[in-house]
Amino acid sequence: MTNNIVKMDATRIAQLIAQRELSPVEVMQAHLDRIAAVNPKLNAIVTLADGAMDSAGKAEAAVMSGAQLGPLHGVPFTVKDGIDTAGVLTQRASPIFRGRVPDTDATVVARLKAAGAILIAKTNPPEFSYSIETDNLLTGQTNNPWNLDYTPGGSSGGESAAIAAGMSPLGVGSDLSISLRGPAAHTGIVGFKATHGRMPMTGHWPRVPRRFWHIGPMARSVRDVALAYSLMAGPDGADGFSISSPSLDTGVGTTSTRKLRVGWMASPGFFGPIDPEVVATVKAAARALTNAGYQVEQVRLPVVEQTDANSVLWQLQQMESQAEFEKVTAGHEAEIFRHAKLVLDAPDTPIADFVAAEQAIERLRDTFAEYFQRYDVLLCPVTPFPATKHGLNDVVVDGVTVSPFHVMSATSPFSLTGMPALSMRFGTSRDGLPIGVQIVSSWLAESTVLEVASVLEDVSPVRNLHPAI
Repeated sequence: MTNNIVKMDATRIAQLIAQRELSPVEVMQAHLDRIAAVNPKLNAIVTLADGAMDSAGKAEAAVMSGAQLGPLHGVPFTVKDGIDTAGVLTQRASPIFRGRVPDTDATVVARLKAAGAILIAKTNPPEFSYSIETDNLLTGQTNNPWNLDYTPGGSSGGESAAIAAGMSPLGVGSDLSISLRGPAAHTGIVGFKATHGRMPMTGHWPRVPRRFWHIGPMARSVRDVALAYSLMAGPDGADGFSISSPSLDTGVGTTSTRKLRVGWMASPGFFGPIDPEVVATVKAAARALTNAGYQVEQVRLPVVEQTDANSVLWQLQQMESQAEFEKVTAGHEAEIFRHAKLVLDAPDTPIADFVAAEQAIERLRDTFAEYFQRYDVLLCPVTPFPATKHGLNDVVVDGVTVSPFHVMSATSPFSLTGMPALSMRFGTSRDGLPIGVQIVSSWLAESTVLEVASVLEDVSPVRNLHPAI
């Protein structure tokens, strides 16, 4: 039974607990056993939450007493270690914050707990949550459960690896340019970045640049991220960017009153090359949506193809994050890992280039605003290539040598513009690694993203696959 429990999604676990077919204690123990068995190979979990079993016992007592249960009652969840958890180590993957224990939960963590979920552990990010690989000087390197020689990506790499490996059914990650969607694609799970401002960032560090940072759910099913999103979203009175109405429709299991219009693009599509296996996976997803009754056609967005979104993001966020990094690292120079050093050592962006970067975002926003007058959905790659081996080395993509940071080229445009985007697996590489597709819609149209993702999930050729670890 334990092996079955750790393969269930959060929604199923909650249903079985509510029906008294599973005990919260049994569920918690199954996941703790799974952590003990596989985490030494992965290093995805960095801290176990004290009191998780006690909380499971109380959850079981509530079930047996007939108390009203929350939608995630008794379900374990994990949280990226850049997000505050009251009374549980939150060290931000840096020796500078070694031993740090916050007094309060991040807003989204408190909301999941209020829904009955139980924090089981914290997961490994890169230092300060700033890298495309999950590695740091404090808690080390996280491995991809599909192949330990490969990276799960960053910065929510520990979170994605933990969920993919069955150590947690549900998690909370964060995304500056790729950090939810890329790791989800690399490990074969679902990662959801809602419209900027839907999720309060209160309790997340770093706070800058807040206009690009997003918090979001990660899980092994679309219905799980939809449920978590519905519980986590809404203003909290503390984050000035979080102002969207809390009323929302998750869209899962609904039927549109008309055929949705889907445009897809892969190569050409974004700034730089796309691996042919990724292109083939996007095409397969487009065919699947056609067969499901959607109006689907290939599209071109020249502004997106011509905009180096990674460079735009770097020119802006580097200037905003550098001052914060300088403040916390002063006197700790020997304890800084490589990507933070890149930020600290980078020259200031000239004001003319800064303004040009801002204008590039405006052009992207205008392009997407016009596009979503004609289409409901954009289907595209998540990453230009599947997961790579550990080490930030140049990558050859379709015969072209590119920087490893090219991995962000298909996700950065939607972080810069703050649009909702979901990553889900739809294929497998020749090396046996997951390949994802990205589903994007217009601002505040999360229900559309989730509806289309749910349909794709139903016909996915790779649904319910688990790594053999």
